[in-house]
Amino acid sequence: MKTDKIFSLQGIAILIFIALVMPITVTAQIKGIKRTDLQKHDISVTGKETVQARIDFEPHVAFGKHSHPGEEIIYVLEGTLEYQIEDQKPIVLTAGEVLFIPAGQIHSAQNHSNTKASELATYIVEKGKPILVMKQ
Repeated sequence: MKTDKIFSLQGIAILIFIALVMPITVTAQIKGIKRTDLQKHDISVTGKETVQARIDFEPHVAFGKHSHPGEEIIYVLEGTLEYQIEDQKPIVLTAGEVLFIPAGQIHSAQNHSNTKASELATYIVEKGKPILVMKQ
């Protein structure tokens, strides 16, 4: 009986370890959008970290309104993406173009084209907070 408890605790410890060393993942994937987290590091600013991810958009797919607990810097890798930040005029970017989204700003992204589009997103965010907060 005591041995079973020890094995159970060891199993839980192993699962926790695996969860900590696995790459960062988004809790829910949106159909037609693939997020690949590339790296996550503490930075020299206390309480902040940087997270970098590649987001691939299938044709005619949108990522709904959301915000981040820090700044987002976008570099479009391929295709064309349209970004809507708060109530501003939509911004259309093509491969090689960049965009800065201030902390907490509600925004969305859409691929209106017939081809795949991808972006490299770099976040400078508060540690311990969810990287993404969806809005309704």
